[in-house]
Amino acid sequence: MIGYAMVGTNDLAKAKAFYDALLGEMGAKVLMDVGRAAFYGTAMGQPMFGICVPYNQEAANPGNGNMIALPGGSRAGVDKLYAKAISLGATDEGAPGERMPGFYAGYFRDLDGNKLAFFHMG
Repeated sequence: MIGYAMVGTNDLAKAKAFYDALLGEMGAKVLMDVGRAAFYGTAMGQPMFGICVPYNQEAANPGNGNMIALPGGSRAGVDKLYAKAISLGATDEGAPGERMPGFYAGYFRDLDGNKLAFFHMG
């Protein structure tokens, strides 16, 4: 149902370096680069995650209440990906743990302050 989700950045080169390293851990890579935006995924036709310099040329800023959750594959996968994000300069928004029975997640903010999570159900 989701084609892609996107977050803004004020430094595309820095954001690409962060997400190249982080999403590469999941087997994702840049599938489309259109200059002011890059889209990550594992295959065309599958959901993608994008980063962009805003079209209106105003500063990118994270929305209050906005978050993108990416599947971690397993609890160990969530732990690994969360730790990788933190090692790349992300900030903690909630260390990995069970949030409710059967739902395990770790939350962080990227270099631009966008909130993301890695999660696993089960």
